[in-house]
Amino acid sequence: MIVVIQCAARKQSMADHLRTKKGRRVMFVARPELMSPSNVFEFARPDDVSDTGETWREKLINYNAQQKQNQLHLSPASDLYTHPTYARLAKKVRSENLFILSAGWGMLPANFLTPNYDITFSAQAEPYKKRRRGDEYSDFVLPARGQEEPIVFFGGKDYVPLFAELTRSHKGPRTVYYNSQNAPAAPGCRLERFQTTTRTNWHYESADAWLSRLAE
Repeated sequence: MIVVIQCAARKQSMADHLRTKKGRRVMFVARPELMSPSNVFEFARPDDVSDTGETWREKLINYNAQQKQNQLHLSPASDLYTHPTYARLAKKVRSENLFILSAGWGMLPANFLTPNYDITFSAQAEPYKKRRRGDEYSDFVLPARGQEEPIVFFGGKDYVPLFAELTRSHKGPRTVYYNSQNAPAAPGCRLERFQTTTRTNWHYESADAWLSRLAE
């Protein structure tokens, strides 16, 4: 079983950053051109070219290839966010079976060292952090292994299209839990409504309920 859950705005206070050659922290946002100049941060998109000639995404891939060093003290994706559901999922389904669907990076393995970022699909988000339809991102996709395994997804309707796109080649069954009155468009996926009166971040409640059923 592969579990995918959407990312969250709230990151751990110790969440750290990639750095420029001069040591400036890089904060990844959807629209750097909307940010005011900062003495602390360099603002960039994940797929912008860095000051070493490779994209920041490529730098992150290379950094993870040498993750035993982790000199920048980046957090594994499942530890980056403050909500306890991420840790509960990692413990129950094992990190190799857990992925975080990130608006900035795509499909993040739970143990993938991930820098702080501020990118979302939320319609209520401030413009600088909102990823728009049509924006170009070289999103990480689900690894080829386990192509027959079932996948379950916990996330809001704004994240469903990216989930469906990044898993469309997966051969196993895909189940999308949703809360809205009208089912989201998720081609090729099984849709299952999670009944709750919670309207904000209901997907944590859904994931916790799913974990409880596993324990029975």
